[in-house]
Amino acid sequence: MVAQTTAETVELTSTVVTVHPLVLLSVADSYNRSASGTKRRVVGVLLGQNNGKTVNVANSFAVPFEEDEKNPSVWFLDHNFVESMYDMYKKINAKEKMIGWYHSGPKLRASDLQINELFKRWIPNPVLVVVDVNPTVGIPTDAYFAVEEIKDDGSSTSRTFVHCPSVIEAEEAEEIGVGHLLRDVRDQSTGTLSQRIEQQLRSLQGLTSRLHEIQVYLENVIARKLPVNHTILAALQDIFNLLPNLAPADAGAAAAQRAIMASADGDGMQIDGGGVDEDGVSMPGVHARDLAGRSESELAGAFRSQMHDSMMTVYLGSLVRAVMALHDLIDNRKTQEDARRERERDQTAKKMLPQPQQQRRTRTRRRTKTLQRKRSMETMSSTSK
Repeated sequence: MVAQTTAETVELTSTVVTVHPLVLLSVADSYNRSASGTKRRVVGVLLGQNNGKTVNVANSFAVPFEEDEKNPSVWFLDHNFVESMYDMYKKINAKEKMIGWYHSGPKLRASDLQINELFKRWIPNPVLVVVDVNPTVGIPTDAYFAVEEIKDDGSSTSRTFVHCPSVIEAEEAEEIGVGHLLRDVRDQSTGTLSQRIEQQLRSLQGLTSRLHEIQVYLENVIARKLPVNHTILAALQDIFNLLPNLAPADAGAAAAQRAIMASADGDGMQIDGGGVDEDGVSMPGVHARDLAGRSESELAGAFRSQMHDSMMTVYLGSLVRAVMALHDLIDNRKTQEDARRERERDQTAKKMLPQPQQQRRTRTRRRTKTLQRKRSMETMSSTSK
């Protein structure tokens, strides 16, 4: 392997690996079928496109793999199976090329570099995607490229993995299919608000775990357990530069605020009674509340404004729900009143109709008259004869 320069390594670390949900489902299915409940991991081949800047992982298939738990250097991967399966996949979709391999991790292992060298028989620079099949916080994928690291002290190079960002993206057809699969898994009794809160909680837990990893890394660097990596330190410096300023805009005003608030007996304590400026315009007095507002930082003001907007949204939502509930109540009462009036009209109409007994008598009389007429007609005909 030719050692990469710093520019080539930076270019690899900026490569975005896009993983489709079909790949995640395939990995989870393979793990549940062959390695569920054990410490074993599953290995497979990734198919897709690699244009240099982005890697699109669209499909995958599992590969027979065994390794010794006591000796990580002893492992077996059926490369004949890889070649035969890849030939069949090329007949199905020629656009999906072999771009790398995956395993169920959840972390890198000592034999990963050796397995990566095996995959270089088919592709020059395979991508490794570690998929965590267990429920985790955040994205369950980590993507890596193998490089030859050039050390600062001039010693011999060593092979290592560099991390690159990975995202989960789906096409429209995949979103529909995944939605149907997760319909039975998702709890339908929970509302939208609880789901949003749960997602935010998971995001905060993921952020906490990442900050803990950064803390552990910096502590190891300080203790000289790990070498200094200027690329990582530069990335951390960029992260810290993006953090907002939590301190007030004016430190002197903050100190004045603390002194004023400590000595104030009420919200309306007047510090300055006002006066007239140099142009002869009267100026109002200054209150402790005004000084406290002036020393408020921009971030605190943004948080306060966001909280007010959220509370206003909740208030308006409560009003709308109350109006809709009142409308439904009135509509229900109106429907019941219409039904009652309809029943009353039906009962009145029934009372106006003749009784069943009277109707029977009327029918009997009509039949009797008809029979009498027939008999009289028969009598008259017999008499004439």
